[in-house]
Amino acid sequence: MNIFDKNKIRTGFVGKIAIIVTAFVTILLSSSCEQYLDIEKYVYDQTTLDSIFLSRTRTEEYLNGAAALLYDESVQTGSEWGYTPALPSGLGSDEAIIPFVLPGNSILYDEVKETDSKFNPWPQCYQGIRKANIVLQNINKNTELTTMEKNDFMGRAYFLRAYFYFYLVRMYGPVVILPDIPFETDEDVSAASIERSTYDDCVTKICADFDKAASMLPIERIESQQYLPTRGAALALKARTELYAASPLVNGNSYYSDWKTSDGRNFINQTADNTKWGKAAASFKSVIDLNRYALNTVLKIDNSKGTGTLPLPSTVSSADFPDGAGNIDPYKSYKTLFDGTYQPYIMKEYIYYCPNGMAGNGDYRLINPDKLGGNATFSVTLDMIDQYRMADGRDFSQATETEKSGDAVGADKTFSSDYLLSAERAHRDDGREPRFYASIGFNACIWPTTSHRDGLSSGTRNYICDYYYGGSGSNLNDNNCRNRTGYTNRKYINQDDCIFWNGVLKAKTYPIIRYAEVLLGYVEALNEIEGSYKDETSNQIFTRDVNQIVKYFNMIRYRAGQPGITAADASDKDNMRKLIKHERLIEFAFEGQRYWDLRRWKDAYDAYNRPIRGLDVSARESQRTQFYTERIWNTEKCMKREFTNKMYFWPLDRNVLSKNGKLKQNPGW
Repeated sequence: MNIFDKNKIRTGFVGKIAIIVTAFVTILLSSSCEQYLDIEKYVYDQTTLDSIFLSRTRTEEYLNGAAALLYDESVQTGSEWGYTPALPSGLGSDEAIIPFVLPGNSILYDEVKETDSKFNPWPQCYQGIRKANIVLQNINKNTELTTMEKNDFMGRAYFLRAYFYFYLVRMYGPVVILPDIPFETDEDVSAASIERSTYDDCVTKICADFDKAASMLPIERIESQQYLPTRGAALALKARTELYAASPLVNGNSYYSDWKTSDGRNFINQTADNTKWGKAAASFKSVIDLNRYALNTVLKIDNSKGTGTLPLPSTVSSADFPDGAGNIDPYKSYKTLFDGTYQPYIMKEYIYYCPNGMAGNGDYRLINPDKLGGNATFSVTLDMIDQYRMADGRDFSQATETEKSGDAVGADKTFSSDYLLSAERAHRDDGREPRFYASIGFNACIWPTTSHRDGLSSGTRNYICDYYYGGSGSNLNDNNCRNRTGYTNRKYINQDDCIFWNGVLKAKTYPIIRYAEVLLGYVEALNEIEGSYKDETSNQIFTRDVNQIVKYFNMIRYRAGQPGITAADASDKDNMRKLIKHERLIEFAFEGQRYWDLRRWKDAYDAYNRPIRGLDVSARESQRTQFYTERIWNTEKCMKREFTNKMYFWPLDRNVLSKNGKLKQNPGW
């Protein structure tokens, strides 16, 4: 019996229907992060291009068809069943491993080649760019559109063109910038003999398009249009583009000194330009100044049962948020961003977002324990686990030996009304910061699965999972059905969720960019500024303002129930850089950010080439002390990662190279 057949038996009819429906709805409504009607075949079979722009309805359908070419970035891992994520960022980071080599992690095991690139978004992105060009070229022919509608459609087209280019540049580095006058066919685009532009020229083009989009898009949408871009989305993604452009990988990186255009210009500039940090700071501040977005917070929960919000440690300010965490529940404030508790339209932290397609693409199965219909193979590394601080803000390395031990705490505990802790949990998994409990599944972690109607009789309700050898999280008859490190990801799991039969999955939202990224991006840009930078658009002057750094950085810390930093902490640029990198690692864990951060900072070599650390999951339940012994794992291919400089950019597929004689492969491939 193969894995697929076995899971069909586990999941049952209701579970299968739920998964199929979820997958279908995700594909229909969210692969472009917009609601659209894909009538591409109808358009070309029944109408001419000119007639598309004589009708308001057909013009919008064509524009939505262009948006349909955007990839669904919410799928972080895919699965061993052949589902493929849209980017390598989910499994391609150093946060976790799985025992399968899939497209998302293949680059770390020397599986990616020019002849088999695993990902080849180049043709599809350029199709999207061409369609956006067609809209912009022809939109004035449509007399049915009001001025407001025309501006919105043009803003969406500029946004799409910018995002397709950003998607390519993030993955490949410098790319081809097409003429704004559209090619006749998609095949013409693929065969166009055009050289790549420099990285900086690409960024200039992307940012100009995002600026045009921002000038035309509305600042807010009605709920039925919530997945369409807004002014804030355009400005925030422009800021992200500029932050990447200011970072060491592409700002004065001598490794690429021999990589040049045909007329001798460097594809990557060889002299670091500090004003790029100023540009990024100005763009992030423009989003803040919209006064449209805010960090998600949930009010403090007080009850007489002792199961409300955990008391704040003395090291954390008890002032009301944003000056402290005294009036909020840090766990709920963070967790509800990802678990589907609230409808996305009311979430002020979301800037650009789409329905989360994880459930239909295998991610949930890789996370859930065996008895709940999964295989528990998504294994978070101990290096990642150790980055989560103690509740009072101490680094885990500063914890006492008792706090680091695997001894059972010995008492159940409930906080934030419904988060349950088993008495069997280890001390090392007790007393950690709220984002740990919102994101991490650990030995003796409780999976509530409250939607499972037969939960009480079948033992799946409030299910205590363990990762001992042969334990409840694994299957001794299947080596591909067990955890490798003793930890997994529960960030997108709701208390109701159950992929097993007679259970349902709550619909989730995936934030492509959220306000926390704006705040941390602004802080990072400010930290790196030397001297001053004047933004000509806003007339604001940006400097390394310690007070601003402390203010916005502490908003992230307080929302997480952690101590804030002081002006003294922020005064040291190198120290502040370390704090920012650490905060991004925890705040954006398993959101697809880490892959790109490691690269833009040039930290990937050290991060990937260190050994995989985990608990000793070869120990049985009777060997608790051994289980909680840290060990280095190198027994499987997935534990033998490697990273070389060529891996900072993805290789161009040979099919792409063969169609454009002016393209050259990325360095090292």
